[in-house]
Amino acid sequence: MFSFTHFTVTGIKLLGRHFTDMSALQEISLNIRNMKQLEYSVLARRTNQIKDELKKGVKKSYREVIDVSWGDPHRAGVKPLSFVRQVLAACIYPQLMDGDKLMVDVKQRAQMLLRACPGGSVGKSYAYIQYGRVSEYITRRDGGVPSHPENIYISSGSQWALTNILKVLVNSEASPRTGVLTPVPCHSTTILSLMALGAEVVPYYLREEQGWALDVEELQRAWGSAKEVCNPVGLYVINPGNPAGYVQSRKSMQEVIRFAAEKRLFLLADEVYQDCVFGEETEFVSYKRALAEMGSPLSDTVELASFHTTSKGLMGECGLRAGYVELVNLDPAVMKHIYSLFSADSCAPVLGQFALDVMTNPPQPGDPSYPLYMKVDHFLFLIHRKAFTEFINSLPGFSCQPVEGGAFAFPRVFLPPKAIETAKELGMKPDTFYCMRLLEEAGVLSSPGSEYGQQEGTYHIRFCIMTPSEIMEEILRRLSTFHKRFMNEFS
Repeated sequence: MFSFTHFTVTGIKLLGRHFTDMSALQEISLNIRNMKQLEYSVLARRTNQIKDELKKGVKKSYREVIDVSWGDPHRAGVKPLSFVRQVLAACIYPQLMDGDKLMVDVKQRAQMLLRACPGGSVGKSYAYIQYGRVSEYITRRDGGVPSHPENIYISSGSQWALTNILKVLVNSEASPRTGVLTPVPCHSTTILSLMALGAEVVPYYLREEQGWALDVEELQRAWGSAKEVCNPVGLYVINPGNPAGYVQSRKSMQEVIRFAAEKRLFLLADEVYQDCVFGEETEFVSYKRALAEMGSPLSDTVELASFHTTSKGLMGECGLRAGYVELVNLDPAVMKHIYSLFSADSCAPVLGQFALDVMTNPPQPGDPSYPLYMKVDHFLFLIHRKAFTEFINSLPGFSCQPVEGGAFAFPRVFLPPKAIETAKELGMKPDTFYCMRLLEEAGVLSSPGSEYGQQEGTYHIRFCIMTPSEIMEEILRRLSTFHKRFMNEFS
């Protein structure tokens, strides 16, 4: 039976009252009350405790915790892109542009961005980047397929934009409930958003044995089963994958588009790791481009939302919170409501908008900052995916599919029955138990597969592989020592 875990609501202050007893909790939305605690939160709390213990001098086999649980490259030790930070620094403190420490193209970009701010200052309550620049970036990316600024919405990150689009799709009062087909595995934030809106999560399973392929036959099975309990209106796809590092081929995407057209499903394309594609003979193709290349009538009728963000991929600026969604083939009447919905909230953080401009218009060959931009640590992780996969597959009880894109490896771990039984006795999911032991004994923080969904009876661990080489080597050393000891203990 497929299941996800969700947040627990405790002591929420609502309308000036404190809800701390069960009778008062009944007044809170049932959708919110159904959100239970994530598996990862237990690991996060213990990580903070271990860090405090290390500061106090408690002896352990490691001096620091290595965190590869999130797709945050800076958390994993990767240095920020210099060009991004220099442009932002110049925007925050324009006097930096008076000297000769900054490259000419850094100054020019900062000056252009500041001109978009009322009063020429990032301290104003709002700013806007030129939507046309994002539109031009998309057109270049898609080989000339036109992109129109009026179809683009800037947001405080891709997840914020996705939640807003889901608000339009999901009718919480409908009977039967609104359903959205969602991949397994899938990062938990999307599942949480769907649950909070009262949608029915309709799981479709990626084919692990085929490199986590998206199979249309499985989509057909999921859609057929969903029709018995809900009204499916959307199909959510992640390309490149998270947590599974697959990259869809054109053929696969075309099959998905035909399926969406046949079933009249709104296509939601999470493409935030599009800059992280590094498999041999593998390329990223956006769903918008694939749709356009299929021609009429599909290219004129299939409704599509495509998401991107500064938080993921090579940019990795998780703290700046900015992204965009581009909408394709939506009815103008619906677009008016979407405009109102996005306008109801404050704009994305100003510095996040500036980072988005840099992401969509990075230094080019011939620009003064280009040589340094191309030498940053972010590109080192491109070689890690093969080394990591080969190493993991050399360990007994591990099996990892090739990583073609994204920031993660998602290997399957074949836990001994004794380990599974011990985990159940402790009230833990087996893969959470493994991650907890890895954290305690080796100081490596990873994420359990139960956080993302997985086939019943299988267990996985997610590792962020976007790390500097020296840190990756240390992770593999610690993991190898721990894993062999763990398997011997429970064999």
